[in-house]
Order: sequence, then C-alpha cells, then structure tokens
Amino acid sequence: MKALFLTNEYPPHVYGGAGVHVEYLARELAKSIEVEVRCFGEQDSLGTNPAVRGFGLDASGYTCPQPLRSVFGAVQRCLDFNTCAIEADVVHCHTWYSHFGGILAKLNYGRPLVITVHSLEPLRPWKREQLGGGYDFTVWLEKTALEMADAVIAVSNETKADVERLFAIEPSRLHVIYNGIDLAEYRPGGKSGALVRHGIDPVKPFLLFVGRITRQKGIIHLVRAIEMMERDFQIVLCAGAPDTPEIAAEMSAAVREAQAKRDGIIWIEEMLDKPTVIELYSRAAVFCCPSIYEPFGIINLEAMACETAVVASAVGGIKEVVVDGETGFLVPVAQRKEAPFEPIDARKFESDLAARINELMAQPELQKKFGRAGRKRAEEKFSWSAIAEETQRLYASLV
Repeated sequence: MKALFLTNEYPPHVYGGAGVHVEYLARELAKSIEVEVRCFGEQDSLGTNPAVRGFGLDASGYTCPQPLRSVFGAVQRCLDFNTCAIEADVVHCHTWYSHFGGILAKLNYGRPLVITVHSLEPLRPWKREQLGGGYDFTVWLEKTALEMADAVIAVSNETKADVERLFAIEPSRLHVIYNGIDLAEYRPGGKSGALVRHGIDPVKPFLLFVGRITRQKGIIHLVRAIEMMERDFQIVLCAGAPDTPEIAAEMSAAVREAQAKRDGIIWIEEMLDKPTVIELYSRAAVFCCPSIYEPFGIINLEAMACETAVVASAVGGIKEVVVDGETGFLVPVAQRKEAPFEPIDARKFESDLAARINELMAQPELQKKFGRAGRKRAEEKFSWSAIAEETQRLYASLV
C-alpha cells in the first residue's frame, strides 16, 4: 500500500500542531507502508520513505489584495500537487490548504480521500481578520471536501461532535484517532543553555507558554492575567508567527503593559527549534495553555511527556488530554455557544487562570506529582505507533 499526504506544513516549515502531526504520522507509517508527502515549500527528499516533495509558488504576478494571496497560493499548489502524477492507493489531506488537492485527486484519479480534521473553519471566524473574503472560500472548501471524503478523522471526541453538528457526514465515515507524541524525543532533558541564551534565570522557577499569536490560543488572555499572578516566578512566553498585524500589535501592547508592572516577563518572539522547546518544557515549573478553541492541544501532550504540570482551559480536546487534578488543572471557561468562542466574562476567565497558576506554582511537590502522572498518561494513551496502526487499518478498509 502507498499513501499520499497533502499538506501545507512539513519540516522544516512547521508552525502548528497539524505540521507536527503530519511529520510524525508519516514517519511512523513509513515503517510498514510506502508514504509520499507533497507539501508547501522547497523540500526535496525523493527516493526515501517517506518521500517528500515541496511545491513552491511564484506569486510575483499576483495583483489581488494581500489577504487573498495565501488562499489563491494554496489553490495553485493544490493544482500542482495533481499535475504531478498520483500513484498512491489513498490520498490523506491535512488542513484546508490541501483540501482542493484532495478533491482533485478523488475526482480525477479515483483515489479514496481521507481528511484529518485538525481544526474547523466555521469555529475560527477570527480567520476573517487574516483572509478577508478568502475566509468564506475556506469555509466552503472545507465543507465540500469533508462531505465528499471517504473517511474523516477527528483528533478528539469533542472534534467529532463538532463535525457531526456542522456537516452532513455518514457516521460510518467518521472516525476518532488522537494525535500522538514521540516519547523518545519528548522527555525530560536539557540543562540550562537555552534558558541563559534567552535571558531566563535558571535558578528561579518559571511559567511557560508555547504557541502562535492567534485568537485561538488565548495568549492575550494569559498576558492580561499576569497582573494577578504572584511575583516570585518568571513568565516565559514563546509566542511568534502572529496571524495578522493587528493581533501582533495587540500582543505587543499587552506585553509592554504587563512588563511595566512586574519583572521577570520574557517574551521570545522567534520560532524555536525542537531541542530548545523540549528544554524549556523540561525546565518549566508549569506549562499553561489558555486556548479558547482547541480540537486537541498537542502542546499539552508535549509538556506532559516532558514531565511538566499543566494549567489549561477546559475546552475542546484539551479535556481528553489533561486530567484535572491528576496531570494538571483545567480552568472552566463560560463561552458563547456559537463561534467565536470568546469567554462571556473574559476577566473572570483571566482571574481563574491566574488563581490556578498561583496555586500550582506555590506547590513544587504537586508539580512533580502532576508531571510524573502526565508522562505516564502520554506513554499509555498517545504513542505514535498505536496511532499509525489505527490509521493504516482505516486505509486498508478503503482500498
């Protein structure tokens, strides 16, 4: 059997959980079947397994508005994915960027189409800030692709429920297969080189955030909660790749305001390499995930695998990863029932977030207990080998 992955992200161009998923699932599947990856970029690793082919884009002639360029660029690459002959038995798409390519592959080549849902466009209306009218196209494209796919994979039961509510998909075509973690790679480790490089005091405990600057990740809520946190620990924000200039400016203003009121706030704006992130996870006293929408939340799993206690918002798939009172604390958040899922009372959410962080930061022994339990849960529930086996069985049922 041969599987073809169509994706926006693939190393070295990974900026979110979907890219992490694609990297590790492709590698694990390649241990038992042939895998080819077609992605956005200049990657070129043919003759290997997985074989990787990047597709570039010449947008120099584009005269459309700036927000639409990524949309039309994605469509152009999806065409290019298909003008290069497809010889795989099954085509597996990841994120809306690749969905048009999957539609073309199914209709033109007659290949079974599998789509993994990493997030859902109707539940991310803030993307209109980034894409303008292109957001309406991505919503239509996602709906069209999901409803014609031979199999749809949700990364959590919560995501499955969202798919069932929003789309007309036969239950027999909808499956739940979790994200996973490389337990050999994500494990406690690192000394203090990365901390010193980035101005973090290796002796003083710190709270850690890792993620993109986007509405979905709730980073602004975390920054606004800082004024309610105790001052005896550092706060390290690994936050880059803002969705829009507007949210970048909002983040900068919020961080400046917080830094004016207390010391020990370190904002790392660059996208860090994996060894550095693992070292930060491992050395952090507590990891915080304040997302307002999260189909799975792989960053929580990464932190848990590094034996770090977690404080996270109780939304989406996070509730299936973090066990409240066992691997960390979940912070309830009263949200609007319709997107965007912003907190009804943002100040209360921020206050509750700060309270749980203060509680856990004050208890080093509880941090260690949660950290050990988090590692154990990662080992028992989220190995890539088990996830690849489930995925391969799904492929076999379609071919």
